[in-house]
Amino acid sequence: MMASAPLISIAPPMPFFSGNYAAVNEEGRLRDSHGRAITDLRISVTDRCNYKCVYCRTGEEAISFSELPIEHYLRMIRIFVSLGIEKIRLTGGEPLLRTGLVDMVAELASSRPAYSERSLDIALTTNGHLLEKLAAPLKAAGLNRVTVSMDAVDSDTFSRITRVPRSFDKVLAGIRAARDAGLGPVKVNCVLLRGFNDDQIERFADFSRRENVIVRFIEWMPLEEPSSAPGSRTWAPETVVPMDEIVGRLNAYRPLIDLAPNAASETARRFTFDDGVGEIGIIAPVSRPFCGHCSRVRLTSDGKIRTCLFSQTDYNLHGKLLQGQSDEELAAYIRHVISYKEARHHIGETGFQKPSRSMVHIGG
Repeated sequence: MMASAPLISIAPPMPFFSGNYAAVNEEGRLRDSHGRAITDLRISVTDRCNYKCVYCRTGEEAISFSELPIEHYLRMIRIFVSLGIEKIRLTGGEPLLRTGLVDMVAELASSRPAYSERSLDIALTTNGHLLEKLAAPLKAAGLNRVTVSMDAVDSDTFSRITRVPRSFDKVLAGIRAARDAGLGPVKVNCVLLRGFNDDQIERFADFSRRENVIVRFIEWMPLEEPSSAPGSRTWAPETVVPMDEIVGRLNAYRPLIDLAPNAASETARRFTFDDGVGEIGIIAPVSRPFCGHCSRVRLTSDGKIRTCLFSQTDYNLHGKLLQGQSDEELAAYIRHVISYKEARHHIGETGFQKPSRSMVHIGG
């Protein structure tokens, strides 16, 4: 296990906001320079992972970033919540590897966003390998929803992707445990790679209908670690299975019906089938970018703010915390950083550069 940052004497954390949201000036809400309200925080609690998926990890020993004490994450989250964050997604790496995660969720569940009458929406993205035993405790602690990354619905293909033998049955058990615990609607994310798992599209449609889960297909983005390791995949435009192709194949399987988005900033275009059974989402950052309504900001496992998946710069919020800055100073720093949030990514454009970190070191 990686060493955690040393505990030091720091200013006491502010409590989670619990006042009257209507009395707070809406003009104080966190916004970027493009006028977008920043309401969603994705925080990686570890970059460790027990899978080595071919589109993500190299299969080699990769550089790992330090994990922070849980109380340091919580303090930074408190400040974000005071600025208008309404949704927290815990990610990794694999977040279920992180000791203290259930207690962290319980602490978060006591929060109240500064600009909403609702409680904080707490979600988690996991590969599902450890979920069967943790689903019920996480639900009891206050977790609202879970998303499981699963890139095939047959065991052989799944093991070839994860490079972990006999892993499919564990993930399927985790999905069912999450559904039974009330962590729903459970979402299952599938990253499609042409010639590798694109034969799974129709099978996933059947899986959604049979297991009563939302399946979301994701266009593969250039976020993998560079490597020459056997079995690893390097992003190229021709490996992307675009949204129009996915829709066409699903319509051939059974006619699709459009569903309205849940929010303007939602990343997935939503569908059901003509009989209303099953739900499919398609997230198309390559062929149909959705940056215009982006409401997200990320915090890496080592406490760096990233304003976009494809940022070239990290902003060291945790470093400011270790310097002894007050909550007010840290809030001012967050506002300053958010002012630099990119208008959009530039995938497919001339001069595009891959981000300064790969996906596993950013947080899913």
